[in-house]
Amino acid sequence: MRYLADTNILLRSSEPAHPAHSDTVTATQLLLRRGDTLHVIAQNLIEFWNVATRPADGNGLGMTISETQAELVHIKDLFALLPDTPAIYPEWERLVVQHAVKGKNVHDTRIVAAMNIHGISHLLTFNGPDFRRFPGITILSPSDVE
Repeated sequence: MRYLADTNILLRSSEPAHPAHSDTVTATQLLLRRGDTLHVIAQNLIEFWNVATRPADGNGLGMTISETQAELVHIKDLFALLPDTPAIYPEWERLVVQHAVKGKNVHDTRIVAAMNIHGISHLLTFNGPDFRRFPGITILSPSDVE
């Protein structure tokens, strides 16, 4: 099975002190051990950089540039990076219009657009409610992985 990992999965796996860290690491290890493929898109890596380099008192991880870069290398070792393709934008536009998406949810819609273009139906995320409006997406929280 192929899964796309939401950015929050990357963040929690990189933050050992976070309460969800253990569930995240366990879930990704279980999926990989059973032969599943975990994917990310460039947007996930960009969002990760944003939060990782933001100060901790600003809802970030407070990582340095070199720490963040090293973590990206580790992420790309574990998760297969899917290419951004020209087909993603029109799919995103179709989805935001069809589902009347507004505000910050446009970013999640781009993740769904990339999933659709790359033929991935399963999403590993802590934010399942943000994706429920999209048919054909199977949402799994790390605690759901067995």
